[in-house]
Amino acid sequence: MARKSTRKRKATRPRQVSRSALMAFFLLLVALVGAAYAWTQGRSWRPDEATWPDQGALVGAADGPVSFDTLAGLGAHFAYLEASRGAKGRDAGFAQNFSRARDAGLEVGAVHVFDPCTVADGQSANFVTMVPRDSDLLPPVILLDQTAADCPERVSDAAVQSELMTLVNQIEAHAGKAVILAPSEAFEDEYGVSRRIDRQLWLERSWFEPDYASRPWLMWTANRWYKSEAADRPLRWAVVRPL
Repeated sequence: MARKSTRKRKATRPRQVSRSALMAFFLLLVALVGAAYAWTQGRSWRPDEATWPDQGALVGAADGPVSFDTLAGLGAHFAYLEASRGAKGRDAGFAQNFSRARDAGLEVGAVHVFDPCTVADGQSANFVTMVPRDSDLLPPVILLDQTAADCPERVSDAAVQSELMTLVNQIEAHAGKAVILAPSEAFEDEYGVSRRIDRQLWLERSWFEPDYASRPWLMWTANRWYKSEAADRPLRWAVVRPL
């Protein structure tokens, strides 16, 4: 017969969590709670009206229904509305938003979203089809977000810059006013719009003033996730640099 071992097994003791590990967990928890609070508070933040009196919103199809009366009641003075995208894209809600924004007493402007993969002629024709000639409109805006990196065929930087300049001239001929260029930081880094085209700039950076252009800007999207009673979805809240 096999002899039974007389050696006793040591009782296993539960591993104690070190004080440093507990402190690290506590600090992480505090950081997460703080970040969640900051995000919640940040969504309702907008620049102080005493310093930035001229404020408004950028509205597009992705924003869903918007109450422009409520927007005006919140202190908005203007609404820029996305009208066209590239050579074929159109905001189906543009005409209705245009009418409702004006009825609410807001100044209205139209936005074209630039497509670097498409020549200027088709894009300007699309904008002209959507946006009426109206001297009371705010200066048109060309939103510059997408770079040529995602184009199905290679498009050189020189070609993008050339087509953009042609588009600027064509839209200005229709509107009778100089355009405002709204490059994202990525687009500015790629094509240097602020150095190459002498037009007013509209930059974006939530909660902090943007500094990625080579010269001062006119407009600033100060909160891309502005949550308000005017819409179920967050809106892009913008301000004009005071004179």
